[in-house]
Amino acid sequence: MKDNFPYKDIIDLPHYQSASRKHMSLYNRAAQFSPYAALVGYDEIIAETGRLTDDKLELPEHVQAELDRKFMLLQAIIDEGGSPEITVTYFVPDKAKSGGRYETFTGEVKRVDTTLLKLIFYDHEKDLSGKTIDIPSISDIDGDIFD
Repeated sequence: MKDNFPYKDIIDLPHYQSASRKHMSLYNRAAQFSPYAALVGYDEIIAETGRLTDDKLELPEHVQAELDRKFMLLQAIIDEGGSPEITVTYFVPDKAKSGGRYETFTGEVKRVDTTLLKLIFYDHEKDLSGKTIDIPSISDIDGDIFD
C-alpha cells in the first residue's frame, strides 16, 4: 500500500461487533432496505383511475316507445293477478366516478310502482319484496310475455 493512504492505521483491524447488541441476521438487515409504500393508498388510487366505466346510453325515441309499451303490458298482466318473469337490463351508476355499468337481472315481477318509478321483484326465499330497479335506468326488458 501507499504510505500516504489515509486509512492505513485501521485497514487491518478486525470488524467491530457490539458487546451489548446481538448480531443482526442477513434477513433482518435486508428488510431495512426493502421497498415500502411511501404514499399510503397510492396503489388503490391508480387502480381506481384505471377502472373503466360505461356512459349511460340515451335511448332513441322508438326504443323508449317500445319500453313504454312493454311497461303497459306488464302492468296489465300484474293488475290481472299475474307475476311474469322478465329479464331487465339496467344502468347502475358508479359510486366513485362518472359513468357506471349495465347489469342484467331476471326475476318474477311483484309490482310496478308508478309513483316512485320502481320495478319491484319477488324474493321467494323470504316471501317479501326483493330486488328493486329504478325504471328510468332500464334500457331493455325481455320475457315470454312480450313475444
